[in-house]
Amino acid sequence: MKFSSALPAGMLAATLLFAGCSANNGNNTENNTSSAAANNGGITDSGVASVNSANDAGGAGSPAADFTSAVDAYRTYVIEQCDQFVKQTESFTSAVKAGKIDEAKALYAPARMFYERIEPIAEALGDLDPNIDARENDVDPADWRGFHKLEQALWEKGSTDGTAETADQLLSDAQLLRAKVETVEIDASLLVTGAVELLNEVSSSKVTGEEERYSHTDLYDFVANVEGAQKIYELLQPELAKKDPQLEQTIGERFDALLAELAPFKSGDGYVSYETLKEDEVRKLSQNLDALAEPLSNMGTILGV
Repeated sequence: MKFSSALPAGMLAATLLFAGCSANNGNNTENNTSSAAANNGGITDSGVASVNSANDAGGAGSPAADFTSAVDAYRTYVIEQCDQFVKQTESFTSAVKAGKIDEAKALYAPARMFYERIEPIAEALGDLDPNIDARENDVDPADWRGFHKLEQALWEKGSTDGTAETADQLLSDAQLLRAKVETVEIDASLLVTGAVELLNEVSSSKVTGEEERYSHTDLYDFVANVEGAQKIYELLQPELAKKDPQLEQTIGERFDALLAELAPFKSGDGYVSYETLKEDEVRKLSQNLDALAEPLSNMGTILGV
């Protein structure tokens, strides 16, 4: 859910700003980097291939890449995730309506993972994202609904009294999302932007522990956002490897490093409470996130989308 909040990962914020500027000022970027690329083998100090180097590798007159297969595969992935999201949300909301608090708590975070992997799609569909995923104070109190309202009832209030309407609305919104993903417009630009936005989601609310402020199940969301971004990278990987093999390798290695950093926090089929993480562990996760976000933000420019 994209809302205003402080970014603890400073490098990610700067990187995303750079990515936006480079997309709007591609010609200026090429001019400014051409000298550095020539003097440094086409690689910047951070180890990421320069824009000019990648363009040279592809050839000035090289044909535009065809992303049809990647887009089709991503839609299939989104539909699969949505199918599971609706199924798991139905189980969760049924437990809420039945007053089964412990069962509802156990179902809450796993159900959300299917949504968090594909959140950029929901964000492209108007009010669906805030209806499903708004936190308290993100929207007008009269409009607040969705997962986090039920999260508050379960963990803070310890009661499901008066939540039946919210549960029904949540399931209805999940079903509407599933219906709309069949025809939502998806292109390569949405894939690239979506991957970056998923990491921004992690930085802006998961690393800080703000997303799941009552349940402290932030690691479920953290992992799902990273997995969603990784799926997009994997679908675009063949074209990226043609244009800039070093960047493709760097992104892959940094996804592996971040997921390896998350692995020790797994507990059974889920993840430990975010409250159990020490300050240095949170800092390491943030650093690995920044290290991935930097090269990932260059992917769109290299691919020309």
